[in-house]
Amino acid sequence: MALYDIPISTLDGEPSSLKDFEGKAVLVVNVASKCGLTPQYTGLEELQRLYGDQGFTVLGVPCNQFLGQEPGTAEEIKEFCSTTYGISFPMTEKVEVNGEARHPLYAELTTVADDEGEAGDIQWNFEKFLISPEGEVVQRFRPTVEPKDPAIVAAIEATLPK
Repeated sequence: MALYDIPISTLDGEPSSLKDFEGKAVLVVNVASKCGLTPQYTGLEELQRLYGDQGFTVLGVPCNQFLGQEPGTAEEIKEFCSTTYGISFPMTEKVEVNGEARHPLYAELTTVADDEGEAGDIQWNFEKFLISPEGEVVQRFRPTVEPKDPAIVAAIEATLPK
């Protein structure tokens, strides 16, 4: 199944899909509000502000599968992200990224290997997938790779629409 064809609702519950971002480079990130990696929201928002007008967006995908670190409702998640980190990038509904109830988006994304050649389950919150403007996964970055890491920045710059 093509990534653009997979339905996923917005955080507000509106029907959506990655098709809404066709023609843009998209960094899909499973996020959580109560995680040691939550400060990565700052770097993600910096990327959004830096490249947003060049055909790029971050797409936050809340997930509560890792020690219950995203327990909030959609409203609570939205409030936390806007007041604590000033998030301007779009967010989806809360989904599962691993296991039998894994969202179809992550069923596709987890087939992609990282730089060490490892595919499979999401390791933790803030795992990142860079998707090209054509809807192909370009690169996978594990959770501890900071959003402003030179490898992510270089991959984004190389993937921006021409």
